[in-house]
Amino acid sequence: MHKAFEQRHRKRTQVVSAITGVTGMAILKAILAGERDPQRLAKLRHPHCHHTEDDIAKALQGTWRAAHLCAFQQAIALSDFSHQQITQGDQQSKAHLATCGDQSAGRPLPPKARRHTKTNAPRFDARTPLSRLAGVDLTTIEGIAEGTALVILSAIGTDMTRWPSVKHFWSGLGLWPQHTIAGGKVLARRVRPGAQRVTVALRLAARTLHHAQSALGAFLRRMKARLGTPKAITATAHKLARLGYSLLRHGSAYVQQGLDAYETQSRERKVTTMAKQAKALGYTLVPLAAQG
Repeated sequence: MHKAFEQRHRKRTQVVSAITGVTGMAILKAILAGERDPQRLAKLRHPHCHHTEDDIAKALQGTWRAAHLCAFQQAIALSDFSHQQITQGDQQSKAHLATCGDQSAGRPLPPKARRHTKTNAPRFDARTPLSRLAGVDLTTIEGIAEGTALVILSAIGTDMTRWPSVKHFWSGLGLWPQHTIAGGKVLARRVRPGAQRVTVALRLAARTLHHAQSALGAFLRRMKARLGTPKAITATAHKLARLGYSLLRHGSAYVQQGLDAYETQSRERKVTTMAKQAKALGYTLVPLAAQG
């Protein structure tokens, strides 16, 4: 669809961020229905669209060829079929989760964290049945959304006693660095290659933490500065795997204690760094309480 627009010298993708979003699909379906007036097409703009109707109308100026209309029709039909398949898969997942036992012992769910909803998230409330199945809520770990929790539990289950320790767990996921040592010197540190479902899901979860104002977000940004993006994502996925294992093995209180300690350690590290930078510039870092 992008290619067809560009070939007709249309820059609609500059005024509509997602061509398969609400505004984009409404305009495309109207075009296939026979509408050609740019002003009428622009009136299909969703109220939350950042650009005005005039901007969208200008981007829709031009003529149409049957080849491009055919490409649009096939692309929309393929998109509709894919969404139907996804919906059927969600229905199957929802029905299966309803048959699983309740391991929560009646404990209420913690408040749901306010996070950006991903387009590939399950189209049903997966958090509640997953929490009953595991006895804990994996989505309390920052970066792990309902879709990621669904992948983790469907792939590894809830019996964490199969791994004697957390080291065995992340090693089995391929997140343990394989050291190449010669003459007592480490020549290379690389994780085992592989594309396990859980590993891929954890890597994708780690990528979402770049702008997170938390210890995990700070860890990812610090690792990016030191090691580069690929290794930083692997290191953060490693940390998420450790948190997930601890949550499923020891419960939420254990993980929360570890997260609080890490938040405190991260803050102390940041304060120490800022104090050193201030001293290097000839200043002294003084807490606000001490100034009062």
